[in-house]
Amino acid sequence: MAHHASAVRQHRRSVRHQAINKRNKSAVRSEVKKVRELIAEKDKEAAQKALPGLYASIDRTVKKGAIHKNKGARAKSRLTRQVEAINAAPKK
Repeated sequence: MAHHASAVRQHRRSVRHQAINKRNKSAVRSEVKKVRELIAEKDKEAAQKALPGLYASIDRTVKKGAIHKNKGARAKSRLTRQVEAINAAPKK
């Protein structure tokens, strides 16, 4: 444990930030899970409606620094491709 006042304050601050980051990341994971379930059910229309909310949630979490911007971009890209692939004609 910390031995001086500034370290004690920094520890309290890091605990608060850890809780905030955990809450934000959990919200993103929950939304990703919902979209993945819609993809598994082959419900393209509902999945497309869910994407803008997911994008907003990911962008908010990236802005707050809880996840890296490349991870957010990668998640959005992969989920978008999966949604667009539903009922799409197979490529030759």
